[in-house]
Amino acid sequence: MGLGYIGLPTAIIAAKHGIEVVGVDVNPKVVDMTNRGELHIIEPGLEELLQEVVNNGSLKASLTPEICDAYFMVVPTPFKGDHKPDISFVEAATRTVLPLLKEGDLYVIESTSPVGTTEKMKELIFTLRPELRDKIYIAYCPERVLPGNVIFELVNNDRVIGGIDEASTQKAVEFYSQFVKGALHRTNSKTAEMCKLTENSSRDVQIAFANELSLICDKAGINVWELIELANKHPRVNILQPGCGVGGHCIAVDPYFITAEYPEEAKTIALAREVNNYKSQWCAEKVRNEMLQFELKNGRKPNVAMMGLAFKPNIDDLRESPSKQIVMKVMQGCNNNNILVVEPNIETHSVFKLTDYKEAYSKADIIVMLTAHDQFKTLPYDDSKIILDFCGIYKK
Repeated sequence: MGLGYIGLPTAIIAAKHGIEVVGVDVNPKVVDMTNRGELHIIEPGLEELLQEVVNNGSLKASLTPEICDAYFMVVPTPFKGDHKPDISFVEAATRTVLPLLKEGDLYVIESTSPVGTTEKMKELIFTLRPELRDKIYIAYCPERVLPGNVIFELVNNDRVIGGIDEASTQKAVEFYSQFVKGALHRTNSKTAEMCKLTENSSRDVQIAFANELSLICDKAGINVWELIELANKHPRVNILQPGCGVGGHCIAVDPYFITAEYPEEAKTIALAREVNNYKSQWCAEKVRNEMLQFELKNGRKPNVAMMGLAFKPNIDDLRESPSKQIVMKVMQGCNNNNILVVEPNIETHSVFKLTDYKEAYSKADIIVMLTAHDQFKTLPYDDSKIILDFCGIYKK
């Protein structure tokens, strides 16, 4: 259930390993493209696998589920305006498959979820289908993949699998062992849910430290990239690289699932979220200030190249992207004809008019590096331009 950035690759890899898969999505375009063997996301090497499994009949996409032996919820779990987690998509997907469930079936949630979600869905299922109590298997198994390296990581990464009981855990382990070469670690559903949130909250805290360092170094007149490189020479220090914030549907979202439920206890996690959110605001202000200084000095508005919209390098995923938020903030109250927006991994955008990266770099007076795409690393450092490098393209 769900053919997005995780659901579709998982469906493809499972089908590649001989499992008959029905991929379900509410978007007709996604279903049509999948059935034509066309990938609707950017992921190296995945389209060739998609074509293979579609052509041999192992995978087909549909707007509605069919009777199967195992059902996987791989749908979005966003947060609401007050940063409260929203599990309505998981519940909707569960209700959709509910009439199809039968004795012996496996039901798994892969969507990142607040602690207790699997138990809630268990109660929903058994309340509406009481005859299934103790007759189906229910588990939680979060993904652990890196966009851009999904094929390798879906197969080789360890997985944490937590059932509502030992039998459910074992049933889920048996399924994943068909295509996962990494170790399958057994636990209960609540621990597995918290494990996923903990992993991404830990990374958010580490990124916040690097981003906070970048703010300090900017005020102190210190090159943060050199500083981190030197500090990491210590055998027990491993500081991450700063950026313009934190994006994506995992690190920028998952910590809120903890802070919303445990606000008094999750002090460090909440503060890290504040730091990383502030970093994008700080970047936008730096750009606006440079634009103002340029106009005062030169008597005209500058051309500004905003380089990158994706939340991380070499992908097309714009979810929760700080780069996108920075571009929007910079464009507010400006003559947008002077703002050249670049994202080489997508062809069009519903809000921004996109410019080729080489053209934007050539025309711009101010270069703002937001996402460290490989294409940008081929561009020379031009001392005649004002370069704001928030993602370490040049590290100078």
